[in-house]
Amino acid sequence: MRVKRKRIVMIVFLAIVAVLVGVTAATPGNVPDPENYTCGTYATVFALLPPVVAIALALITKEVYSSLFIGIVVGALLYGNGNLELMLNTMFFNENGGMIYKLADSWNVGILVFLVMLGILVALMNQAGGSAAFGKWASKRIKSRNGAQLATMVLGVLIFVDDYFNCLTVGSVMRPVTDRHQVSRAKLSYIIDATAAPVCIIAPISSWAAAVTSSVPEDSGINGFTVFLQTIPFNLYAILTLVMIIALVLMKADYGPMRTHEINAMKGDLFTTDHRPYEEDEKEPEDGKGIVADLVLPVAVLIVGCIIGMIYTGGFFEGVGFIDAFAGSDASVGLVMGGFVALVFTFVYYMLRNVISFQDFAACIPEGFKAMIAPILILAMAWTLSGVTNLLGANVFVADLVAGSAQAFQGFLPIIIFAVAAGLAFATGTSWGTFGILIPIVIGVFPEGTMMVISIAACLAGAVCGDHCSPISDTTIMASAGGHCHHVNHVTTQLPYALTVAAVCCVGYGLIGILNAAGLLGLAWLALPVCIVILIGVLLFFRKKAGRTEA
Repeated sequence: MRVKRKRIVMIVFLAIVAVLVGVTAATPGNVPDPENYTCGTYATVFALLPPVVAIALALITKEVYSSLFIGIVVGALLYGNGNLELMLNTMFFNENGGMIYKLADSWNVGILVFLVMLGILVALMNQAGGSAAFGKWASKRIKSRNGAQLATMVLGVLIFVDDYFNCLTVGSVMRPVTDRHQVSRAKLSYIIDATAAPVCIIAPISSWAAAVTSSVPEDSGINGFTVFLQTIPFNLYAILTLVMIIALVLMKADYGPMRTHEINAMKGDLFTTDHRPYEEDEKEPEDGKGIVADLVLPVAVLIVGCIIGMIYTGGFFEGVGFIDAFAGSDASVGLVMGGFVALVFTFVYYMLRNVISFQDFAACIPEGFKAMIAPILILAMAWTLSGVTNLLGANVFVADLVAGSAQAFQGFLPIIIFAVAAGLAFATGTSWGTFGILIPIVIGVFPEGTMMVISIAACLAGAVCGDHCSPISDTTIMASAGGHCHHVNHVTTQLPYALTVAAVCCVGYGLIGILNAAGLLGLAWLALPVCIVILIGVLLFFRKKAGRTEA
């Protein structure tokens, strides 16, 4: 099967190269003038082709790197109008989408540095025995698979400051616990992912709240943070995703590929497939010197350090209020600062405890870096693919599509906005870019009132939904890394759950449209309880059809 999939990738790649050579043969070899250059497929439906190709190949072949690379090649080929030289320049050196410039971007580099710091910290905690000690301690108090999964969810909800930080920290802390209770890595990654962006998008104090606030046009006269608070009850996807986790765990209603992973995990196979990333990095030390504090203290310092780092970048220590400091924070810089403080503290603490030597500490640095190579590679290519897609004008195409239908379907705009935002976030792998595009359009259609709030909530919900489903999403990649799960396994097992919640959300936003048409918009709050009931009913149906995950 794996050989067949690789052949598919090679056939597709060779076909693209053949088309490229044929088109290039009839195209001048010189690179056009960038200032006067126009892409032939700009702001057309073809702008969405690169991510569609990459995502489809990734799901079919289970090969992430080659699929993303082919998607980048397709996008660069379209942008270059068949010019080979321009295609290569676009892939690597375009200032707005090339891989070199994406990796040179200070925000992106900050995230990569934070990734490496987390990898080093995890390697240190494993070497010192802190992870093993915490796993043993928690196993005595968390006595069931349900308890392990719910505890993971609770920790994910508590770490609401930033989705990247959430994914990596929750994974590092809870992985020993879920492993001992035979929870599959795919299920762990799903819970991590489902309590990252969905929690951050309804948390007033988070980097996501800051991004939403900054997406509201300054000349609109609207207080962005106030609007964000008003959207929380109508952000159906975020709330229903949390309900979904609780219901899945308590009802034992796993279905789709996740059910297979969970059944195999209870038999001792946490991975199901041959892909077992990070396996060499999870060996417990033999001396058993570690205590629970060896994990808890570094993680606590990391959390506090990252929060202080974020509000510091927002000007909190210069007199800016706490909420405003979060709204104006630079998450990338704040996380790096917090990670560095945590590393220094961990080094000093472990030296004083005499649980590792200086040589052990030094050896953990390259080990931590090696553990994060896979997510770094995927992130680099995902950022490039997103950049190339924007060069093709995918964002402009979607914005025009929404603006063109907004006036004709004002009453049902929430469900349209939700669907379009989900599609755009799925294709580009970014929530922030999605609501940055769509929120100004929504405000243009509804300058004020309840319908504006609901439509913005639908935009945020759709953006998180698409981000949750997308294999090229930063958060999805981080959740795979946090759960030490093969990326494609995480995507394929999570997708049915995310699509189920998305379908129920469509019903909810459709109901709001009907209430609006009937002049009963004041009853829009009914959408959430109705959706919860429908979601529980759907899960009961799946459980009856597939059976309980465990006896």
